[in-house]
Amino acid sequence: MMQEAVLWSSSPDGSVSCELCPYLCRIKKGSRGICGVRENSEGRLQTLIYGLVSSIAADPIEKKPLFHFYPGSKVLSLGTVGCNMRCIHCQNWEISLSKPEDLPGARFLPPKDLVRMATDSGCRGVAWTYNEPTIWMEYALDSAKSAKEAGLYTAFVTNGYITEAGLDLIGPYLDAYRVDIKGFRPELYKELAHIKDPTPIFRAAIRAKEKWDMHVEIVTNVIPGMNDSEDELRAIAEWIRNNLGTETPWHVTRFQPHLKLAHLSPTPLDTIARAREIGLEAGLSFVYVGNVSGMDGEDTFCPSCDNLAVARKGYTTKVTGIADGGCSRCGKSLNMVFD
Repeated sequence: MMQEAVLWSSSPDGSVSCELCPYLCRIKKGSRGICGVRENSEGRLQTLIYGLVSSIAADPIEKKPLFHFYPGSKVLSLGTVGCNMRCIHCQNWEISLSKPEDLPGARFLPPKDLVRMATDSGCRGVAWTYNEPTIWMEYALDSAKSAKEAGLYTAFVTNGYITEAGLDLIGPYLDAYRVDIKGFRPELYKELAHIKDPTPIFRAAIRAKEKWDMHVEIVTNVIPGMNDSEDELRAIAEWIRNNLGTETPWHVTRFQPHLKLAHLSPTPLDTIARAREIGLEAGLSFVYVGNVSGMDGEDTFCPSCDNLAVARKGYTTKVTGIADGGCSRCGKSLNMVFD
């Protein structure tokens, strides 16, 4: 469904400038931005995906992954098509590299129907995920407003490549910000995601936490030979510690071969274990492993008294040691969000 976009400006020559993500695409008449879903239609920027849903499911919140945000709850998760990155290892490339016209089977879901679906399916909240929610801003914004009015929580599962203006637009209506930090070096981001400067990603994560009081969790998919060096992982861990705080959860997840990196092997389990150690050595209180089974590193323990606070096995979650939002034994804050 076509609708006028937010955050753009026009030029006398009929081109428009999109101000939603840091690409700041200047788009000629009849053309689209790099995301493939925002089009210059006769001198006005239009979104082509308002309400266009390609994927939807009632998921455990831990699948996002968000471990310190309403643990054990279900979240209605939905995605559309397109992306503002070109990650060479994208696991959802079938939708992220698609255009609206490529998916004739996609459904239109008005914001109020989305909220009703979340409530009827026993979900505690809504998450925009599967592909990049930033490029779906118009729909995400209207849906988030409706969700908050209905008492539901809201979450972005994002690559973080958003302008300050874009983040500030959704900020008042977003509760959780689960962001990928793919690496620390600009050259890595250029190779992996085709963006030259990751600085806006780091700035947005800080702004989400400090200006909008969102709950922030970080994910790094550890890829053999690309971002798995001790120096790279330590730089990420120290950045999280210094800018988001020691209680910010960091998920180090196992890479599985996809797309242009299909020739690589999955991340060795020893590498994942070492990545977790590096995060703990850097002073982070909560470092979790992901995309693995039967490996230590999914449970939440109190960093003060080692009390088991949340036990996890796959997507089965049991809250065992939390009282009044903190550790039930010693009372220390665990940076957990509940009702």
